[in-house]
Amino acid sequence: MLAYVVAVQVIAYAVLLATAVTTPVSTRSWTWLGVLVVASVIHLEAAQGIERVRELAAEGTPYTHLQSVWFFAGVLLLPVPLQAVLIGASFAHEWLRVFRRRAVPHRKVFSACTVLLATAGATLALAAFYPGVDPGQPLVTALDGPRGVVALVLAGLIYRLVNYALVVGAIIATNPDEPAHRALGPASDQLLIAAAVGLGYAVTVVMVHQPWTAPLLLVTVLALHLGLLLPQFRAAARTDGKTGLVSAQWWHDQAAAELERARRLGDPVGVLMLDLDRFKRINDRFGHLAGDEVLRAVAEAVRREVRGTDLVGRWGGEEFAVLLPGVDATGATRTAERIRAAVSVLHVTARDHTGQDVVITGLSLSVGAGAFPTTATTVTDLLLAVDAALYEAKDHGRDQVRVAGAGTA
Repeated sequence: MLAYVVAVQVIAYAVLLATAVTTPVSTRSWTWLGVLVVASVIHLEAAQGIERVRELAAEGTPYTHLQSVWFFAGVLLLPVPLQAVLIGASFAHEWLRVFRRRAVPHRKVFSACTVLLATAGATLALAAFYPGVDPGQPLVTALDGPRGVVALVLAGLIYRLVNYALVVGAIIATNPDEPAHRALGPASDQLLIAAAVGLGYAVTVVMVHQPWTAPLLLVTVLALHLGLLLPQFRAAARTDGKTGLVSAQWWHDQAAAELERARRLGDPVGVLMLDLDRFKRINDRFGHLAGDEVLRAVAEAVRREVRGTDLVGRWGGEEFAVLLPGVDATGATRTAERIRAAVSVLHVTARDHTGQDVVITGLSLSVGAGAFPTTATTVTDLLLAVDAALYEAKDHGRDQVRVAGAGTA
């Protein structure tokens, strides 16, 4: 496996070195590079929430990188050395901002190298179709008629197949106990890449002929990305209808994947279990509809007090679970105290069972806190530990945080 990864990277570096010393780079190419880098950064910033979930959910299968829109546009506009700059900038930004340095660095380097080999292969295919094109000119200007369509389709196929084959090979090699077909990922991912290739071509045509309309295509890419994938993942997460939080099963599956990542990185992962104190009294006094308003308000308060990288789920009834990647038990306790304080000052306006408007106050939470690996090393054991800490908080007067194995916080 090590030899395979090193070989792919060495070939990518060799391609970069060979093209860097032989390919002329025009001033206009640098301008287009700047535009594509800015577009890719804006794209990732807008979609970072869903991309964190998609990348984690894709563990063990190829992670379909929708930055392919900009990478394939780079094939049609930029020489290979500048394609490498675009790819490197995108992966570096992704590692820093989307995954907050919690992705395995050598995996990202390997993935970037596979993308560079894919873009170089696609560039070579287009150059073979149009050998007379000035090396300083973008290849998109040469595409014309049916021949251009064939060249574009071939370049798109090479781009996808090179990257896909190299990544699938690595996944199969590192997961010998898993069925090989699982490494192929869902067939629908191929449609996403086909769409990305088409959009990449549209981006280049607009940038060459009507550059002032390019921002409209960026909006189009973002709209398709968020409009199509976000509902898909919300459905997959089986979002709780009352609170908008993810379901207990989805939360558990994501927690298991996050612990596996943390085990590789040597990072901690905090877990909180929260229970709304005396919730039955609220239902009995004001009615279940008012109780539902309280649950929604508490859920929103919890979400406001955690980071975008954290995962909040409804565990059942009036219980909530929070996953805190990269946070140890001390940090989890601080987060729990912030959440408890935020809930304590809530004023929830609701309608009681008589139809009268009421304001419900005096809410409190009992919280159990713990962290991987100090509290436990599996999701099940970690949940059992923080649940026991939660009941300890209940037994000792409620409205407090208890750390698993450490007493009151």
